[in-house]
Amino acid sequence: MTRKVTKAIFPVAGLGTRFLPATKSIPKEIMTLVDRPLIQYAIDEARAAGIKEFIFVTSRGKGALEDYFDHSPVLEQELRKKGKDALLETLKMTNMDSGAIAYIRQHKALGLGHAVWCARRLLDPKEPFAVILPDDVIAADKPCLQQMVEAYEEIGGSMVAAMEVPDDKVSSYGVLDIKEDMGAYVSAKGMVEKPAPGTEPSNLAVIGRYILSPNVMKNLNQMKAGAGGEIQLTDAIADEIESDRGVYGYRFAGQRFDCGSKAGFLQATIAFGLSRPELRDELQEYLDTLSSIRTAAQ
Repeated sequence: MTRKVTKAIFPVAGLGTRFLPATKSIPKEIMTLVDRPLIQYAIDEARAAGIKEFIFVTSRGKGALEDYFDHSPVLEQELRKKGKDALLETLKMTNMDSGAIAYIRQHKALGLGHAVWCARRLLDPKEPFAVILPDDVIAADKPCLQQMVEAYEEIGGSMVAAMEVPDDKVSSYGVLDIKEDMGAYVSAKGMVEKPAPGTEPSNLAVIGRYILSPNVMKNLNQMKAGAGGEIQLTDAIADEIESDRGVYGYRFAGQRFDCGSKAGFLQATIAFGLSRPELRDELQEYLDTLSSIRTAAQ
C-alpha cells in the first residue's frame, strides 16, 4: 500500500532572466496570468491533490513571494467594510495557515536536483513527496497533480508527468526511454536529460510535475553532476528505474503552457482569459479584429 502524498516542493529560486527587466524587482512567480500569479495556480493545483505542507526553495530577492501568502488584515477589513464579499473570498485563497508553508534558501544555482535536495530536512525519510515547477502551468478539468496522485495510489514507484513534444523540441527536455506503454502511463527503462538531436530515445518529455519515492532524495545526496555540470533531478529519478519500485511516466489530460518563456506566457494569458466568462467576448472580439487587420495588411 502506497503512503499518501502530503508534501510538495516548489523550486522557485531562479532569477527569471528571460523576463527582465520585470524580474529585476519582482519574482517571476508573482507575474500574473489574468489576475492570479503563477504561484497561485501551482498552489491551487497542489491543494486539489491533497497537499498539506508546502516547501518553497527560494533565493535572495524573493521577499514578495513570501509576502504574497501572508494575511493582509487592513485589506481584508476594507473589503469587508465595503461589502466586497466575492473579492474577500478570492483574497482568502491566497492565505496559508501558520506552519503549512516553509521557505528554504538555495544559495548556489546548481540545478533542479540541488534545489530539491535543499528541502531534504523538511521531508519524512520514508514518505513520498511531490515536486511542482510553477513555470509549467497546466489547464485541465481535473488538476494534473490530482490525476497523478490517483494513478500513483494504484502503481506506486516514482512518477513524472509526460507529454509528446515535436521532434525539434525534444533536446530541450528530459526524455523517457519507454519499456512498456500502457496508455495513460508508461514504465521507463531509462531517462535522458536534454539528449543531443538524433539521440533521443522517444519524444515523450518530462514536464514539471513529479511524485517521487523518498529514495530519490537519497540518490540526490550523492551530488552527482550531470548535463550542464548541474545536479539533475532526472538523474536521481533514473537511478530508481532498476529498483523494485520503478519509474513511470504519466500522460496527463490537459494543456500545458511553458510560462518560463515569453511566448508561452502570452499564450497562457490568452487561453486563461478566453476561459473566463466575464472576459471571453471582449477578448475574442479584439483577437478577431486583430486577425482581420493583419490579414488585410498582407
